[in-house]
Amino acid sequence: MERQEISFQLQQNEVILVPGIDLAKVLNIPIIYFGFDKSNIRKDAQVELEKVLTALNQYPKLKLEIRAHTDSRGNDAYNKALLQRRATSTLNYLVEEGIVSSRLKAQGFGETKLVNSCSNGVDCSEAEHQKNRRSEFIILD
Repeated sequence: MERQEISFQLQQNEVILVPGIDLAKVLNIPIIYFGFDKSNIRKDAQVELEKVLTALNQYPKLKLEIRAHTDSRGNDAYNKALLQRRATSTLNYLVEEGIVSSRLKAQGFGETKLVNSCSNGVDCSEAEHQKNRRSEFIILD
């Protein structure tokens, strides 16, 4: 088999960062998901958080609000505590990687902003519930 050498250069795209939009959507980063009843950063989420970290390093004045969400399972008080742990876990990961904490804000929404119809009492699959256990990265001014 003949060996072939291919050389190419990637062109970096400039993006406009507008306050109020989700950085993950701008950079086409999949949603950062959490396991059921968990607040630790999963390996798949760590890969995606590295992309957020790269953007924060590239734009040193960029500030983000980390919005954490839970699914509808569990009572409201428990979910509120869980989502705060998730937001803090995400924030701490970025701070441990060198981002100054004053550039980050953590906000928990619990089950108040579900992305589907899986609210209290609705029978949903694990995959449907998973879609609600997420973090978003909203650009601040």
